[in-house]
Formats: sequence, C-alpha cells, structure tokens
Amino acid sequence: MLVTQALKRFNIEETDVDRPPVVALDEVSKSFGAVRALSGVSLRLLPGEAHALLGENGAGKSTLIKTLAGVHRPDAGQVLLDEVPQRFSGPADALAAGIAIIYQEPTLFGDLSVAENVFMGRQPLGFGRRIDVASMHARTSELFSRLGVRLDPARPARGLSIADQQLVEIAKALSFDARVIVMDEPTAALSAHEVRRLFGVVQALRAQDAAVLFVSHRLNEVFELCQRATVLRDGEFVWSGPLDDETPDSLVRRMVGRELSQLFPKEDTTAGEVLLSVQRLTREGVFTDVSFDVRAGEIVALSGLVGAGRSEVARAVFGIDRPDGGFASVRGKRLKHGSPTAAMAAGIGFVPEDRRQQGLVMDASIERNTALASLGRLSKFGLLRRSSERALAQDWAVRLRLKFSRLSDPVGVLSGGNQQKVVLAKWLARKPSVLIVDEPTRGIDVGTKAEVHRLLSELAGQGVAVLMISSELPEVLGMADRVLVMHEGRLVRELSRAEATEERVALAAAGQVDS
Repeated sequence: MLVTQALKRFNIEETDVDRPPVVALDEVSKSFGAVRALSGVSLRLLPGEAHALLGENGAGKSTLIKTLAGVHRPDAGQVLLDEVPQRFSGPADALAAGIAIIYQEPTLFGDLSVAENVFMGRQPLGFGRRIDVASMHARTSELFSRLGVRLDPARPARGLSIADQQLVEIAKALSFDARVIVMDEPTAALSAHEVRRLFGVVQALRAQDAAVLFVSHRLNEVFELCQRATVLRDGEFVWSGPLDDETPDSLVRRMVGRELSQLFPKEDTTAGEVLLSVQRLTREGVFTDVSFDVRAGEIVALSGLVGAGRSEVARAVFGIDRPDGGFASVRGKRLKHGSPTAAMAAGIGFVPEDRRQQGLVMDASIERNTALASLGRLSKFGLLRRSSERALAQDWAVRLRLKFSRLSDPVGVLSGGNQQKVVLAKWLARKPSVLIVDEPTRGIDVGTKAEVHRLLSELAGQGVAVLMISSELPEVLGMADRVLVMHEGRLVRELSRAEATEERVALAAAGQVDS
C-alpha cells in the first residue's frame, strides 16, 4: 500500500502495480555532510523481473545499492521487503533477508583460494567441525558450471583477471540463493561468451521468481536483458517504466539530457610521424610476434575478446612485464625491457584496466593521486611542495570537469567515472607523446564516456599517439582511426576506419578473417 501511494507521487508507469514487489524503496533520502546523494527516491523490484537502474556516475546509483545492502541507513524514507518495513543494521542483515550484491569493483581476498572467497564465513564443515575442503570445492565448481565457465576452485584469487574476479563475485552471490540479486556492472570485463552465460543465469533466476536489479552503462545489454528500468539524475528520481516503448536515445536523454550520437565526438586528424613502434613482440604462452605502429595524431584501437592478449601487450610495451622477444621503440629509440621508468622517460603514459588496483592509491587524496607521476617535477631539493601538488590537481580538476568535494578527500570517495578522470589527469600532467589507455570507459556512465572520448579526440588533435584497448565495439568503431584485432595472442587483422564494421571486427576476434 505504501509503495502504491508513492507511485502516484512520482512519474512512475504503473505496469504490474497489482503485483507486490519483493523489495521496494519508498521516498528514500541520504546525505553525506552537505552532499545530498539521494533525494526522495522510490524503486520497486517485482518477482521474476530484471530491472535496470540507470544514470550517470554521481546520480546516486551506488548509494541506492548500498542502502539496499544495509551499508547505509536512509535519513528519510524506508526499505520494504514483501511490503514490510525493514531496518538493516548492516550488510549481514540484508544478506540474511535475501538481498545479495555484486559490486562493480571486485573485493576478493587475494591470499585465499577461489572457493574460500565464494564461501567466506560459510565454509561447509565435516568431521570434527573441520572445513570440508572437498565439498567446498565441489560446490564452487557447480556454481561455475551454472555460469558456463571453468575456474579452478583451489587456485589463489590473487592474479585473477578482472573477468575472473567478476565471475567469483557472481558465484558468491549465487551461492546465497538470494531472492534479490543486485548486479553492479557485472559484465564490464566479461567476454561475449561469458555475457551470454550470465544472461542465461539471470533468466534462470527470473524463472525462480527472483528479482534482479541490473546496473549497466551498456544500453544494448539493458534492452536485451531487462523488462523495466528506473533512471536517476543528481540523486533524484527521473523516470521508471517498461522498456518496450523506449529506445537508447530516449534513455540517454533521460539520463544526461543529450543525444546518443554525441557519445563519440571524434575529430578528423592527419596522422604524422610514427611515435610508437612495436616489432615482433613476444611473451611465451601469452602473445606472439605482435607488430604495429601508432602515429602522432592517431587513435589506434586494439580489439579482441577477453584473454586475447591485448592488455598483456600494453603491459609489455610499458615495461610492467618483460617480453621474451621483440621490442618497442618511441621515436626510433628502443625501450628497455621491463622498465616502466624508461617508458615514462620516453614519453609514454599508461592508464591501466583496473583503476582501483593498478591506477590509484585508494586511501590517498585526490591531489596526491593526481601528482603521483609528476613528483620529480613538483619536488625541490627532494621535498614535495604541497602548494605545487594542489595547484596541479586543481588545474586538471577544472580541465577534466572533475566532480569532487575537496581535493584533500580520499580518491576512493569519488564515483567510478571521476576516479578514471584522476587516473587520466595523473598521466596527462606529464604531457605524454604516447598514451596507452586500457578499457578507458569501463564501468563509467554514458555522460562521462562522452567526456573521456572528447578528451582522447582532443589529445589526438594535439599530436599525441593514442593506443586504446577496448572490448566495446561501438567505442572501437566510433573513436579509432585504425583497428587492430587480436585472437589468441596474435594480431590477425588491421582495418582502417572506413573498413571497420562490427561484423568484420567480431569475426576477426573469433579467429575468422573474412575477405
């Protein structure tokens, strides 16, 4: 009754209103100091439904999810489960009530096994109340079988790829048999095959009358998987209703107030001299005989399926991993193998795939993270000048339109899109001649994606050579001057902007090179 009354106060289409929701939010508000993260937001999740939660980073999606999860208590309004008001004292209460959350960024214990991460605190016990390792491994394998993937339950979680970390988180949520499963960007780092399998699992959950809240910036996935959606903007409710009569353009307009066609603001540029040259680069068992050039003013996309070796090539070029053969050079000068310092001195910047683990120091301030790659320039007589650090961060915060409260705040309090801007600022402050960006828009909203794309286009226009690794075909086709496609560690095709199509890139990524 409370939820039905709330529907009348908002622009919510009342499809299936007679069906009681599994879980609902009724006019929930939440503030952090002077920042109002949610303002009178209502949401209802029906049994057997996949419901999309949409909005830019900073729109309030993460706060809403954490309110459902019992991490935050609402300042006003309430959470209802089976139309009964709840007051969760913490995440354990929400989980016990049947609400499981798969967060956008994996939170695994690196020194524990995959199975121990899945059943943390719930390990099956055997004789003498000792942990039944065999049973735990068997149950973990069964969960991965439901996902259609193979992952060794006994292997340590440390060193897993982003895709595999996401799969462990998904398996963990499935192990609770929850009635409500919230998936925050679960497909951001999955291959096409893994996405298909995940969608199959979601359909199975729906068949069991579970409610799935699906948070994604990939609108094609939203339309394929979800029946209804809710849009937030600046912490406020904008719209909720069925997706049958909606289009990607209409949803983008609701989220950010502009057209989808503005997502790829690619400027035409004239390619100049070769700045980055990679010749016969090889790392045994990972990638073989990879050769390509990137010219000044050019955006070259390295495309392919997850596991094709794209990120590994980038890491070898930057010196994080040591190749077994071949070399990379900048302006004709060979780079020292296994030396990021040499790569940086040569003018290379590297934005890694996993911004939280590899790109940022999450407990450090926004200004300190921005200055990390420029400490030598900002120091005098070996001492870091705080005023210079702050001035640098302030300059790039303005340039990149960063949304923050104070530059002294930990970078971890920022939204995913704003964290990515800090990583970009860290490298752009060095004025690189070559910029390698690995999944530059992974897990960020469409509005921030457009800003990142605008920035990459502007850098190319200024003569920077950009090597972009992306798993999103629209991004590859919309931003790249040339597309290099990898399959199982080998470079199998090069396509010009005019030649590149979704079909050609997808076929090459699958190892089928058409004429």
